[in-house]
Amino acid sequence: MGIEVWSAVLLPFLGTVLGAAGVFFMKGRMGRSLQRALTGFAGGVMVAASVWSLIIPAMEQSEHMGKLAFLPAFVGVWAGFLFLLLLDHLIPHLHLNSECPEGTSCGLGKSAMMVLAVALHNLPEGMAVGVVVAGWLAGNDSISAAGALALALGIALQNLPEGAIISMPLRSNGMGKGRAFGYGVLSGVIEPIGAVLTILLAAWLVPVLPYLLAFSAGAMLYVVVEELIPEMSEGEHSNIGVIFFAAGFTLMMVLDVALG
Repeated sequence: MGIEVWSAVLLPFLGTVLGAAGVFFMKGRMGRSLQRALTGFAGGVMVAASVWSLIIPAMEQSEHMGKLAFLPAFVGVWAGFLFLLLLDHLIPHLHLNSECPEGTSCGLGKSAMMVLAVALHNLPEGMAVGVVVAGWLAGNDSISAAGALALALGIALQNLPEGAIISMPLRSNGMGKGRAFGYGVLSGVIEPIGAVLTILLAAWLVPVLPYLLAFSAGAMLYVVVEELIPEMSEGEHSNIGVIFFAAGFTLMMVLDVALG
């Protein structure tokens, strides 16, 4: 795999690492307004990436189906939703808005479940990058190297707040900086693994690429609706989450069109 491929694979993970590193600069507890802003931004990026980088290319690649060109995207989105719904029920984890009690420290079990929650969210993101890179390597006309990098960069930007949302609350609840940073980094490890595995299976995946693009989009949209929107809207004066959602959405839209 060339440097462009490795850049696309590792960029999202780097975003998680940089976000988790915020724990070394924080003072005091992570404010609710900041957490809502970070969550809203992440949600906006994920929705835009799902539409511009995944669903639209899935339909473009199905144009030969005529009026049924929507079918692979329709099936893929539903499959992605149902897959994440199944994981949510089968694997015990905490939701992002679950916090440690005031004045107490997070135990190992609760911290591990917080990491697992974000890792579940990162799985479809890693698959999305892998699917797009696999399509580009296969010579798909609707996917370019710049487009793959744009998606990876957008997810990296979205992972900045995700890494912070894991490490900062753990630190503010009494965990050491190094350990809190480690948990944040660990939450993003599954992304490059999922991307590489998807690329290695490219020979089998390319024939059903439109379905897989839409599958990744459906899984990402499930995360936004199930976790991020409730988190960014919680409490009074939650419009800050909406504003940052719009900022994340438009930024990812610009990146995809300008670089794709």
